[in-house]
Amino acid sequence: MTVPADRHLIEVSGTEALWLLEGSSQGRLVYVQREIAMVRPATHVMEFGRLIVRVPVQSTAVLGRSPLTYQVDEINSPAGTGWTVTVHGPADVIGDPTEAAHHRRTLAGWTHGPHDTLLRLHPQQVSGFRLARTVSGAGR
Repeated sequence: MTVPADRHLIEVSGTEALWLLEGSSQGRLVYVQREIAMVRPATHVMEFGRLIVRVPVQSTAVLGRSPLTYQVDEINSPAGTGWTVTVHGPADVIGDPTEAAHHRRTLAGWTHGPHDTLLRLHPQQVSGFRLARTVSGAGR
């Protein structure tokens, strides 16, 4: 991403990054399949320090491909502001039928059937950045 001269990236703490993530509901799951990075749209919710992700991919495509990466951003292009958060860590498929039913009721999905997977991602690395505009006259 090329950042215009009047904008800059500010790294945020892991705590702030998780706070930003919790305030959003959609992102992208990134995993490697046949040595190619695959990116899928997903919905998420944070529960008890774990990221619950509903993603339109067969569970066999991500099973055993841990750790996984999840990325979320909110960018306001006209204003030149926004943020991006990336979470990386081991994940497991939610197999308990009661828990899965709960998350399918509360998290919107794009597909149903075999291409509808629920994951529990355990964040081990969290990074985030804010995109901010430079205030006119600042630093001069």
